[in-house]
Amino acid sequence: MNLDFIYILKAIIVAIVEGITEFLPVSSTGHMVFVGELIGFGGTDFTKMFEVVIQLGAILAVVVLYWKKLWKNLIDLFSLNKKAINFWVVILIATIPFGTFGLKFNKFIENNFFTTKTVIVGFIVGGVLLLIAESYRNKKQANFKKDVSDISYIQAIVIGIFQCLALWQGMSRSASTIIGGWVSGIATPVAAELSFFLAIPVMVGASGLELFKFNYSAITTTELVALLIGFIVAFLVALVVVEKFIAYLQKKPMKAFSVYRIVLGVALAIKIFVF
Repeated sequence: MNLDFIYILKAIIVAIVEGITEFLPVSSTGHMVFVGELIGFGGTDFTKMFEVVIQLGAILAVVVLYWKKLWKNLIDLFSLNKKAINFWVVILIATIPFGTFGLKFNKFIENNFFTTKTVIVGFIVGGVLLLIAESYRNKKQANFKKDVSDISYIQAIVIGIFQCLALWQGMSRSASTIIGGWVSGIATPVAAELSFFLAIPVMVGASGLELFKFNYSAITTTELVALLIGFIVAFLVALVVVEKFIAYLQKKPMKAFSVYRIVLGVALAIKIFVF
């Protein structure tokens, strides 16, 4: 069995980037696109599938870290507990807009929103929206909801609509969900936590779609090994990042992420269009 270890190493680098950025409001896909281009890992049907499937590895970290809460709400659901029912209905409602819009315009999005230019614009626009939305949150946060189970269905719809912004590569699913949470009246840690939970059905669906579409007749042993290792690496890195991110949000604002996005977007724009 001949393996291309350089190729596998590149896959590991991309997986580390995914694990770090998946739950931060900075766009994991945008970072994977640029890192992939930088190290020569991208542009093929396999790498497109790889980038989506390893996101599922990162999502698995949420299932592990929040297993007790997810399991309790599932058990309580069958007991017709009102809070548990609301918890799952909120997740369902907030998922519908993203799933519907994503399936309907999947080809258009892939053909028009996966370019270097659209990612750069997404970085900058998302950073500006984060700054504006956080300013609004700072004025209104006294009355914000403090638990996912307390979120109303109207708020869930608003969050679901905002989550659709994540279909624009560079915007970030986490950032879009958190912005929607702020606009609808939800505290930052709760909005971030909800973005984790919403990632489960969204990424399971996206990964399933990519795996279904992929032509396995051309896959190599190196690619299979890269996919497996990448999945595991993304999972392990995300385990650490999720806990650190929530701890950060308990104490500090999101401004640092906004500034990072804008500076990165401008720097990349200058590099591409000037140099």
